[in-house]
Amino acid sequence: MKRSIGLWQLMGFAVTSLAGTLLHFLYDWTGGSAWVAPFSGVNESTWEHMKLLFWPMFIFAIVQSFFFKDREEFWCVKLKGALLGLVLIPVLFYTYNGVIGRSPDWINIANFFVSAVIAYIYETRQFNNGTTACKSPKIAFAVLCIIAVLFVVFTFATPEIGIFKDPLTGAYGING
Repeated sequence: MKRSIGLWQLMGFAVTSLAGTLLHFLYDWTGGSAWVAPFSGVNESTWEHMKLLFWPMFIFAIVQSFFFKDREEFWCVKLKGALLGLVLIPVLFYTYNGVIGRSPDWINIANFFVSAVIAYIYETRQFNNGTTACKSPKIAFAVLCIIAVLFVVFTFATPEIGIFKDPLTGAYGING
């Protein structure tokens, strides 16, 4: 199983899809518990939907890294894949919202899955091509950790800019 990157990536997509879907509801299911808020969606903002993709991808990558210790480019590829998925969510959301003037739930749900599948396909291609030069895997991992910290911090200290605004309530973050 160690060498089957395609199978690992398929598992990663499945885990991300399932966990991201569960994280969408976890905050409400726990009655608004503060300890799950940094990892789950606390409102319907674009930022909160980005969290649903990031956490499962990051945690899966940590598990996967134990099986791919010999792949020097591992954390650089994972960073690029996570960033691609995180960028796709708002780009796709604001694009189709601008074109059709609204964002039906089924399109928002599809956005999450499309972003995840593209991120994992990109990672798989990077692993299979072996062309990713990674000068500092530790820096790549550190950047992922910084992103994780930002998701936690912005859950509780949310900037009042559009990407953080809940389109249903107009509120920002957990305090909204």
